[in-house]
Amino acid sequence: MKLIFVGDPMCSWCYGFGKEMSAIAQSMPDLDVQVVVGGMAAGSTQVLDDAAKQFRLTHWARVEQMSGAEFNREALMARKDFVYDTEPVCRAVVAARMVAPGVDLLKVFRAFQRAFYVDGLDTTDGDVLAEIGAKAIAEQGIAVTADAFFEVFSSDEAIDAAQQDFALTRRLGVQGFPSLFVEVDGKIGRLSSGYATAGQITKALESLAA
Repeated sequence: MKLIFVGDPMCSWCYGFGKEMSAIAQSMPDLDVQVVVGGMAAGSTQVLDDAAKQFRLTHWARVEQMSGAEFNREALMARKDFVYDTEPVCRAVVAARMVAPGVDLLKVFRAFQRAFYVDGLDTTDGDVLAEIGAKAIAEQGIAVTADAFFEVFSSDEAIDAAQQDFALTRRLGVQGFPSLFVEVDGKIGRLSSGYATAGQITKALESLAA
């Protein structure tokens, strides 16, 4: 049985759900988890003005209330001319998969989430993403330099691989993030859409495995 997690590191509900995903993976260590990046706002050219920032802060407050996740509101409000394009960070997740095929990609995904939502870093910048990605991989005992990560991140292969994840997201019929699917005997079915607790998901998975 495989659990397919479809999300975007710059999706606030995915960030709130991050600790739940980690708890699921820890409680079911033999579970095969596939991380698919959905490209929530990939290619966006929207510059966030104050109204757009306040709109996101409203969502962040709801996520915080539901999940207890920590948000750095000051960093978002202070950022000037910020374009909310999630393609680069999604591509960085894919690049990590290419650089270190055996890496725990969920941990890397969560490192990018924390970088944006807590540390207030610009996760649309390739150099910043390379530093985050290389560090997250190195923390798992795999030596990768930021330069090596950036080279893969900037490649046509990584761009194409990210687009393949976006295409898979569309084929799965994803309409919101996060979304979970289960693959059993080659057949894929939807498990959940939106925020859920680790207990709810684990119970559903155990029922399927019974």
